[in-house]
Amino acid sequence: MEAKLKHLEFIQATINRMAGNSFLLKGWTVTLIGGLLALTFKEMNWLYLIVSATVLVFMWLLDGYYLSQERSYIKLFEHVSKIKGEETNFSMNARPHRTKTLWPSCTFSTTLRIFYGGLLLVHVLVLIIILRSC
Repeated sequence: MEAKLKHLEFIQATINRMAGNSFLLKGWTVTLIGGLLALTFKEMNWLYLIVSATVLVFMWLLDGYYLSQERSYIKLFEHVSKIKGEETNFSMNARPHRTKTLWPSCTFSTTLRIFYGGLLLVHVLVLIIILRSC
């Protein structure tokens, strides 16, 4: 039983690391996008907006990847929690559980759509403002 608990702790540490990466990525996204949008308004140059939108898309994809990994390890955690303590092999292979947590479905999950979709909407509004000022 002690081995099973230790295995679950290892898996939980990985889940926490993935969640932390996702949190940091969101913080960097807001910082970078905010800076690039400020440059867009200062210069009234839509090229900064394109760079900002590109950064946004790549951050969205990377965050979706971290979320898919996190969900895979959650499925592994659930699997390990159901087996008997003596059968613990300390495997951290979450690959068999990835079929339920595919990267595209995680990228367009509700939470990521709200966060990154909201930032994308801001980009559209800024584009409209820039086009009207020209």
